[in-house]
Amino acid sequence: MAINTDKNSYTILFAIAMVLVVGSLLAFTASSLKPTITENQRMEKQQNILYAMGVNENEGTSREFVSTDKVAGEFSKYIKKQLIVDANGGSSEDTEAYLIDVKKEQAKAKNGGIRRLPLFVGEKDGEKYYIAPIRGKGLWDAVWAYIALDKDMVVQGAFFDHAGETPGLGANINQRFFMDDFTGERLLDGAGNFKGIAVAKGNNDPKNLIKDDHEVDALAGATITGDGISAMIKADLKLYIPYFKTLN
Repeated sequence: MAINTDKNSYTILFAIAMVLVVGSLLAFTASSLKPTITENQRMEKQQNILYAMGVNENEGTSREFVSTDKVAGEFSKYIKKQLIVDANGGSSEDTEAYLIDVKKEQAKAKNGGIRRLPLFVGEKDGEKYYIAPIRGKGLWDAVWAYIALDKDMVVQGAFFDHAGETPGLGANINQRFFMDDFTGERLLDGAGNFKGIAVAKGNNDPKNLIKDDHEVDALAGATITGDGISAMIKADLKLYIPYFKTLN
């Protein structure tokens, strides 16, 4: 008996069958790839943390991370402690603090929960680095960063990235000519008050030679992205002040 493919019931049944088949294939693919995706995310976070403290493979003006085949070893070598910091300056060690989802912690705090603040203590060439992950909002989507500080909250290095800023404009926050400007900038003023760092369009120091003005030069055509970076730094790094007070 021939099947009448012109009937509406055939079309509906065929569509349902295709949805089930395709859905099963996608679920299987997602499940089989999950370990690889998780591993890639782990390595990316470790690369970003190391980059912020100056452990990278940069040459000239290029931006190069520690290679994936070396990142686990380099992370163990340079990151001496992983901490979870609280609002009162207390801290506890957690060997997987780098896996904490900053976005989820921010949402938890907005809903009245207690936010966990990851902090990574690194050592390189006899110097100690405190690397904090922060997250905010750019023009189109999320922006985030890893900021390496010394005990006086002076920036020793930074790595910025984004989810969907405009190519050639706001997307340039992850380029060295922007990130390198933050090195040496101070988060505190002379009296110890938190000032943050503003990405300033009217900055009178385009070569970024002045390190106590709490400003870096803005990216051309990316005012809103720059404002998001400024707000992110001020909102998130301020939370670490109680911990840094315990270091001095």
